[in-house]
Amino acid sequence: MVSTSALVLFSGGQDSTVCLAWALEKFAHVETVGFDYGQRHDAELVARPRVRDGLKEQSAIWAQKLGGDHVLSLDIFKAIGGSALTEDMAIRMGADGLPTTFVPGRNVMFLTSAAALGYRRGFSDLVGGMCETDFSGYPDCRDATIQATATALSLALGRPLHIHTPLMWIDKAATWRLAEQLGGNALVDLIVREAITCYQGDSAIHDWGHGCGVCPACELRAAGYMKYRGHDL
Repeated sequence: MVSTSALVLFSGGQDSTVCLAWALEKFAHVETVGFDYGQRHDAELVARPRVRDGLKEQSAIWAQKLGGDHVLSLDIFKAIGGSALTEDMAIRMGADGLPTTFVPGRNVMFLTSAAALGYRRGFSDLVGGMCETDFSGYPDCRDATIQATATALSLALGRPLHIHTPLMWIDKAATWRLAEQLGGNALVDLIVREAITCYQGDSAIHDWGHGCGVCPACELRAAGYMKYRGHDL
């Protein structure tokens, strides 16, 4: 039996917005789930409904397909601490070779929580924006981690669970191009105008969107946008 519904892990940032548009093209019914884990950049939680509304305004078909939104609390990460995403600490390279923005196990926890919600909602397909092509080096963004998580969750739930990662093997420039392919300039403009990917949650506006312009997330997004537009930084 072919699944007709999907649950999208939706932060309100560029990557998850593109994934949501991708899911709206692929599935008959789509719902979204976000996570409140005490992140310093909680401006993304405020951006989420604006982006969803913008997608519905762009396409009557998308508006019909887009169902409910869910926000789950995962304050365990705030309690554990030690990350620049949940504490007031500098964003830099750590002694372990990973940026201090790394939140250990975050994507595994996100997927586990989404899978549990999906189980109750009757979903067997999850969609996430994880990528190991143009990223900060987080081990829980890698395809091997995602596939192992899908296998473990399928066993734990007693039924197949599929995790789709449409951005896994493309860089940020290709992500912008995919946005254009899915929704034209209107989707690109929506991402620039409303989506927030910045680790600082900064609202300053640039050609590529909102952000501080100096954190790793902003640097990746800006460089990808410039490459997409055919310019060098």
